[in-house]
Amino acid sequence: MKKLKLLVGFLCLFSGFVAAAPADETDVAAAVDKLTHAMLHKDIAQLEALTADNLTYGHSSGNIQDKKAFISDIETGKSAFKELKMLNQKITLSGDVALVRHHFSAQAINKEKGIVPTEIENFQIWQKQDGKWLLIGRQAFRF
Repeated sequence: MKKLKLLVGFLCLFSGFVAAAPADETDVAAAVDKLTHAMLHKDIAQLEALTADNLTYGHSSGNIQDKKAFISDIETGKSAFKELKMLNQKITLSGDVALVRHHFSAQAINKEKGIVPTEIENFQIWQKQDGKWLLIGRQAFRF
């Protein structure tokens, strides 16, 4: 009987572990969606809430920004979008870190050039801090 209880205990523990991973993946996907929506709609409060204070945000041009510069560009319209989608997303979890790869497809708004189609690849690093997923790193690159 002790062996049966032990076996059931391990199965319950393992089942709980397996069930937690998809929930975290769903939470990360939701955070990515919220960030995308906030960038598209200039939701500064949401951008503040979804990004870590030590954010490093890399553009495909090679420009690297901190949290303040990234949010400022969205707020001032320097970075603005008519459309913005993250396609073919893949999420890999490793403890409290999530690695996210996707295709960044946008209709960027450029004050001099008008609408500029933007098709790049994106790599994001999210970390679970105090129970919520925050963006700590992002690097875009041309393919």
